[in-house]
Amino acid sequence: MGKNYIQSVFQRHGKEFREAHNLSAVQLKAMHAIESCSTHHAGSHSFACNQCGHTEVAYNSCQNRHCPHCQWFKQEIWMDKVKSTLLPVKYVHLVFTLPEFLNEFVSINHQLIYSFLFEASWHAVNKCAVSRLGIETGALSVLHTWGQNLSLHPHIHMLVPAGGLDTDHMQWIESPEKFFLPVRALSKIFRARVLFLLLGAVFDKSLKIPEKWNNINVAEELRKKTNEKDWVVHSEKSRLNPVKVIKYLGKYIQRVAISNRRIESAEGGNVCFSCKDYRDKGKRKKMILKPIEFIRRFLLHVLPQRFCKVRYYGILSIKNRNTKLTLCYDLINKAQLPPRFNGLNVIQILMLLTGKDFSLCPCCNSGQMQMQMKRFKPPE
Repeated sequence: MGKNYIQSVFQRHGKEFREAHNLSAVQLKAMHAIESCSTHHAGSHSFACNQCGHTEVAYNSCQNRHCPHCQWFKQEIWMDKVKSTLLPVKYVHLVFTLPEFLNEFVSINHQLIYSFLFEASWHAVNKCAVSRLGIETGALSVLHTWGQNLSLHPHIHMLVPAGGLDTDHMQWIESPEKFFLPVRALSKIFRARVLFLLLGAVFDKSLKIPEKWNNINVAEELRKKTNEKDWVVHSEKSRLNPVKVIKYLGKYIQRVAISNRRIESAEGGNVCFSCKDYRDKGKRKKMILKPIEFIRRFLLHVLPQRFCKVRYYGILSIKNRNTKLTLCYDLINKAQLPPRFNGLNVIQILMLLTGKDFSLCPCCNSGQMQMQMKRFKPPE
C-alpha cells in the first residue's frame, strides 16, 4: 500500500488547524479518525498460529467514511450488494450541478441544500420520464461535493435505466437508442425545483442566510441570480451496459475528496497534488497548497452526521425492490442474482478478492492464524 500522505499532513498540522478554526463535531471526529487510523491510537488485535505459535499484531482501521485509507473494502462490499439490485439494462449517466453563487449558502446549510439537490435532480428526471416517455423509471444518485482542486462544487452523479415500466405495469419500455431525456428540459425543471425549495426554506426560516445577504431581499435576489444563467445538466453520450455500470460505481461511490494516489508530495511545507483543469480542456496540472489550506479544503467535504450520500429512487428504491423491481426482472426475462459475498466472513471475502489466504500462517505456511485478543485504543 502506498504512503498515506493525507494522514501525515493531518498528524503534523491538525493540532495547529484545530486551534485556529472553529470546527463542527463531525469535522473533529473525521480529523481524529484520519490521524489515528491504523496506528496504536486506534487500538489493535493480535493473531497467533494454531500450530507454530507465531504471533502478529495489526492496528485497527478507523472505518470513518471520510478516511481515504478505509474505502477499498467498503467499496467492494457495496458493489457486490448493488449488483443484485441493478437491472441488467443500459444506463444513462447524468450530472446535476449547483451554480457557484449558492456555495455561500451551502457552507452554512450543508444538510438542507444537499437534500434539496437530491430532491430536485430526481424530480426533474421523474417528471421528464413521465411526460416525455410515459414511463416510470428509477435512479441511483451519488452526492459529490468537491472539484478537482478540492473547492466546494456540489453535484449529483445519477445513473438512470434507459427505460422503465409503462403506466399499466404490463411491459418494459426502452427509450430510443439516440435519445433518452431532453437535457434542456431537465435543466429548466431542475432549476425551477431548486428555486422553489430555496424560497420555501427562506419563508419558513429554515435556511441560514450569509452575512452579506442580510440587508437585501433574499427571495428576490435568489430569483434574480437563479435566472441569470442557464443551468446545465450534463448527459454522457454513450450508454453504459451493466458491466460498465459496476466499474463506474466502484470508481465513484466510496470516493472521498482526494485520494493518496493523486498526492505527489507532502514535504517542505507544501502539499503538491495533480488535478484536471476542465477550463483548459481537462489538462492534468499540479496544484500546490500550504498544509493548513489543504486541511481546510478537505474538511469542506465532511458530510453531516448520518447524512446518506447514496440514494435510490423510483423502481430502484428500497421500498420497491420486492414489488416493482421484481416485476421489471420478470418483464425483461432476466434472473436476479444473489450477492456473491452473502454469508462470508472478512477473511473469506478477502480471499475471493485477492486470491490470498490471510488466515494462513506466514511462518510455517500450514497453520491457521486465529484472533487472540483485541486491544482497544488507549485513553486520551
